[in-house]
Amino acid sequence: MLEKPITRDKRAILIWLMFCVQLIALVVLIGGYTRLSGSGLSITQWKPIHGIIPPLNEAEWLEEFAGYQTTPQYRLINGDMSISGFKAIFWPEYIHRLLGRLIGISFALPLLIFALRKSITGKLLRRMIVILALGGLQGGIGWIMVKSGLQDAPYVSHTKLALHLSLAFSIFAMIIWTVFDIADFKKPDKQNYVKLRINNKNHLTLYKIWFAALCVQIIFGAFMAGLHAGLVYNTWPTMNGEFIPDELFNSPHNDAISLAAKANHMLQNITFIQFIHRSLAILLSFGFLFWWYLHKEYIRINNLGKGCALVSVIIFTQFILGVITLLYHVPLPIALAHHFTALILWFASIYLLYSLSYYNKNIKQLELVK
Repeated sequence: MLEKPITRDKRAILIWLMFCVQLIALVVLIGGYTRLSGSGLSITQWKPIHGIIPPLNEAEWLEEFAGYQTTPQYRLINGDMSISGFKAIFWPEYIHRLLGRLIGISFALPLLIFALRKSITGKLLRRMIVILALGGLQGGIGWIMVKSGLQDAPYVSHTKLALHLSLAFSIFAMIIWTVFDIADFKKPDKQNYVKLRINNKNHLTLYKIWFAALCVQIIFGAFMAGLHAGLVYNTWPTMNGEFIPDELFNSPHNDAISLAAKANHMLQNITFIQFIHRSLAILLSFGFLFWWYLHKEYIRINNLGKGCALVSVIIFTQFILGVITLLYHVPLPIALAHHFTALILWFASIYLLYSLSYYNKNIKQLELVK
């Protein structure tokens, strides 16, 4: 929450932030495509400045291709690839990186202007600087992730991929939260104060638990993509005829191995990763409906029913897309839809979290006034 409302350039700031949000959504979608299409390892160098310019002639294309030919992905998977095939995987990754730079510029330059105009000051300015710093960190983590697939294995590290995606979702959330802070939210009606107080029982705490589970689900979704875990156990609701596969807890039983090593082994276990992802999908779906039922009166008073209905529809859509992705061995269009719907669900869930937090804060303020 902001310490004081913005009074100068408010509309321009909101338009700017929503533009950045749309750019982040686009870069997440293209990032998903580069991952699923195998394009993410096509550019073998990190050139933050010079990399803006793509190959402009045949000699430069051959030089870029020669770099790719030294990678494990080329040697082990794409050994028969031609220069035209290389161009097909180069462009998605190039656009992904270019969009990342564009987001940085689109955020930094207006921020500087608004700061100089004193439109953004104090706590809000500090938050914006943190977001900008996280954006720079995101670029560095992206390169570390790519580099992990240029050395021994022809795939990026799934844990680094999860970190890269999680940070993108976190930056997206911080900007959305800031937009909500700047925009005018309707405060609770004093006439409904008694009803709100009576129905204000653990609704926010329980929602935060559900939201935390959603965060874990997004991380495991990245694990699924990084390990290509959607290419196994392509049945539903069972996993190749078993609800709890034998391979689920296939971990070292050597007592000399540290707990951290055992945990790391579990995070390499495709069966475990997919089982958790499936289970969380069911828990999130029914858990949200149960939470809505428990607090339906509070939600009705605050006119959040449409928001809850929207989240329910998105969860159901995401669930169906996930099942189809598994059953048909990760077809690219469906997998991309599943990937992008996760971001839509993230947006809608943040809206509900903000609304509940906002109303809860104002109820407490009304209690103090009373």
